[in-house]
Amino acid sequence: MDLPEILKTSSDDLDLLDSEFQRLDYANRAYFKSLNEMLKNQNDCFKEIKHQKYRLSQINDQLKRYKSYANDNEELSKIFKRIEQKTNQVKEIEDTLPKSNGFYLNLVLGSINVNLLDRRQQFDYKEQYERFKLSVTSVLLITSFINIFAEFRALDSLLHFMLVWYHCTLTIRESILVVNGSRIKGWWRVIHFLTSITTGVLVVWPDGYSYKKFRLQFLTYICYTSFLQFLQYYYQYGCLYRLRALGERYSMDITIHGFHSWMWKGLSFLLPFLFIGYCLQFYIFYTLYHMFMYDPECTEWQVPVVCFMYLVISLGNLATTGLVVYQKIKNKNLITPIKRITRKISRAVLTKEQ
Repeated sequence: MDLPEILKTSSDDLDLLDSEFQRLDYANRAYFKSLNEMLKNQNDCFKEIKHQKYRLSQINDQLKRYKSYANDNEELSKIFKRIEQKTNQVKEIEDTLPKSNGFYLNLVLGSINVNLLDRRQQFDYKEQYERFKLSVTSVLLITSFINIFAEFRALDSLLHFMLVWYHCTLTIRESILVVNGSRIKGWWRVIHFLTSITTGVLVVWPDGYSYKKFRLQFLTYICYTSFLQFLQYYYQYGCLYRLRALGERYSMDITIHGFHSWMWKGLSFLLPFLFIGYCLQFYIFYTLYHMFMYDPECTEWQVPVVCFMYLVISLGNLATTGLVVYQKIKNKNLITPIKRITRKISRAVLTKEQ
């Protein structure tokens, strides 16, 4: 094909492309229009949520003084149930809307938007998080088991760096999941930050007398907790799947450390394994405390720091899990005689007011 023919063909192709470009331009304008409408609808949702919360708080304030009579008055009990139901409905809608990154994500990632607008994307990210935890936990289990029998500082350092990377990555991924609607709260978020600090200190712990004395106990603990996390993942994932199918759990709930109220049915057998892990954490604190206080050869600053961190971690785990168990047992118990008397008094007061 000679040059004139090539030029004519190229000119015709460009003319065709110009006509096709109109479709792209139309789609782009439609996209921006939809985006502006979406932002407007988002703002409307935020305003309505704020209004709903304000009205619910007003109604709650009106009925606050009668809350103790709810068990004795059927109509009052229905009102409080409706308030609770409406509060949950508003919360579910609020979870579908974008949230601010929060201090930690802004510190690590800057002001980048980590909101995933599509529910499919949110669920896929949650599944990636679950697979990430399972994969890394399996590697940690194998590595720590090998390190128990192969005493090489290089392998120990590799394990420590993996622990730092793993827990730091978990804090970031969990923060992104929270922004996108996952309900990870309280101590079970804090523990990953504390563990990241602890493993960071372990990385710079020199290969001296105190480390060698502590090494086997620490590796055994890591091996056990990795096995425990694997066990938790396997059973929690199945339990969450069943509860989500029944509509009793939120679709963005994830498998997490510790024991939670929704695990009471079907997963209570995990409690002994959890308490063994928490006792191992407390035993690490005791061992390091004894080394620091009574062994003159333990001079490294890492000993008291790791000792203190494991004290906080063990007590936090024991207290949080113990509180969940106590509340569940308390809710299952029969009404005590004191409560019966209180109800009779409340019923009498309510009758007089009516």
